[in-house]
Amino acid sequence: MAGDNKLPGSILFVCNLNAVRSPMAEALTKSLYGKRAYIDSAGLEPRERDPFVICVMSEIDVDMAEDHPMDVEEINIGSFDLVICLTEEARARVAELTRGQAVDVEFWPTIDPFAAGEQGSREQKLEAYRLLRDDLRRLIETRFGAAEKKAG
Repeated sequence: MAGDNKLPGSILFVCNLNAVRSPMAEALTKSLYGKRAYIDSAGLEPRERDPFVICVMSEIDVDMAEDHPMDVEEINIGSFDLVICLTEEARARVAELTRGQAVDVEFWPTIDPFAAGEQGSREQKLEAYRLLRDDLRRLIETRFGAAEKKAG
């Protein structure tokens, strides 16, 4: 597969709460590439998973109901080959945590679907989360190569 040579051995996605963006990116990457890499996610101040995340991910047959938030401070961030920050705050904190370590760090600016759909109807909120999901998938496949669809 063309993307295999771009897939590092381990990837950590980091956002503010590990409730929306980073767990969504983790789950998408796992669903696309399986066990070809160790993939995890963490947040600066972890919160419970956002129910809209669970809903829009289930639309594409990705189950996140049993997924639990993690704190970036509890992870050996230096053990990852690549850390991908999905918010400015995560980018700043990861820069501090990885100073002097041989870790590649990337910043992928992403929308905050909670803020984007805050004033809308339930369907408008879901649409904001779907936009994030689809944008993350595009970013993941652009960076690591298109993945073959899993049978199922």
